Amino acid sequence: MQRDEKQLDAALEAIIMRVNDLKTAIASMIFKLEHEYETLNWPSFLDNFALIAGHLTSLSKILAHDKAPNLRNLTVLPLLLSPEKDEELMRMTEGRISTFAHDLVPDYLRTKPEPQAEQKMMQLEVKAANLSYDASHDCNKQVAQYNKVINHVWDIANKAREEWESEAGARTAQAQTSSPADTNILVAAVGMGKGLKSDAVQMVQSGVNNVPSGMIVGRPGSQPGAGGQGPMGNPQMGQMGKAPSAIKTNIKAASQIHPYGR
Repeated sequence: MQRDEKQLDAALEAIIMRVNDLKTAIASMIFKLEHEYETLNWPSFLDNFALIAGHLTSLSKILAHDKAPNLRNLTVLPLLLSPEKDEELMRMTEGRISTFAHDLVPDYLRTKPEPQAEQKMMQLEVKAANLSYDASHDCNKQVAQYNKVINHVWDIANKAREEWESEAGARTAQAQTSSPADTNILVAAVGMGKGLKSDAVQMVQSGVNNVPSGMIVGRPGSQPGAGGQGPMGNPQMGQMGKAPSAIKTNIKAASQIHPYGR
């Protein structure tokens, strides 16, 4: 008996520690949901949920251990019922329970669900047992179709992600074939004419300066020789720079061609 009592005390102490850790984790999550809901993000919420799941797993391992006593074979009985306020009870329950009266004991020491919840569960169990094969088959068929649709959407999303990643990798691997600086210069020249005037003036000046003196014709006395001949008496040299005109012009007085002559 003493050995069983020691094992029970050790198991209860370990269970109480795990329950307190679980209670602290749940209280922390509730506090964040109530006060930090504006800045709370999904990864932080998942971390808190994973912490609670870890405490539940540890508690389940303690209860399923071989040396742990079977708590289902034990019964909890109240030793003292009093409607008066109990300070020790408030300290143990962190202010949640102030009295251990007759009307509160059935709820605190309940080992079964409440009568209303138990009745509802029984109704659902009866309804599930009386469900026909066709109805259950239809439900299973709908679940299978729903899973099929979800898997199809999941495959499409994965395929789109793979294509996007491959295209992004190909774009980064391609060599650059353009110059942003030159593009900006061209856009400024076409849109605002930036740099065009000065460049045109430089081109004209450089073209005039590069023309040889022998190519300038058309002024009397500028070419050596008589009769408009070239330097060696060649008449063709004197006519360089002048294209022969095959158009004959007939200039008349303006008064002769005016349709409304006075």
